[in-house]
Amino acid sequence: MHMTLEADYAVRIVELLTRLGDKTDARTISERTQIPQRFCLKILHRLVTDGIVRSYKGAKGGYQLAKPAQEITLREVIESVEGPYMLNRCQSSAYTCTHKDCRFHAIYREISDLVRQKLDSYTFAAICGENGCTCHTDPEEENE
Repeated sequence: MHMTLEADYAVRIVELLTRLGDKTDARTISERTQIPQRFCLKILHRLVTDGIVRSYKGAKGGYQLAKPAQEITLREVIESVEGPYMLNRCQSSAYTCTHKDCRFHAIYREISDLVRQKLDSYTFAAICGENGCTCHTDPEEENE
């Protein structure tokens, strides 16, 4: 079991925007995160739709966080592109389980709740720290 590439990219985009703290164009985001620009734009659209990122149109447009980094959790970003976290489909209201008296429903719910709580405990402000982000190495910064 692993996180999708799209969720990983979304996390990297929000991490970069946290570090930069200002409007950044999609091309720069794509280059610095090494995400293909078309895929980057798709993810940015989802993050904008969910109120995590704000977009600005025009020549001086770009993207930046829509709210303070201390209010954006790892779970919020991951679920923005993947949907609600759940260990098993039987936790979804859209799914009808055919197994009567299933002993695993409560176990899966408990595990999913623990994972959601843990992901909620990590904000991008905490991940990136007060003195700049320590979780991402930018190749351009290494050459300075």
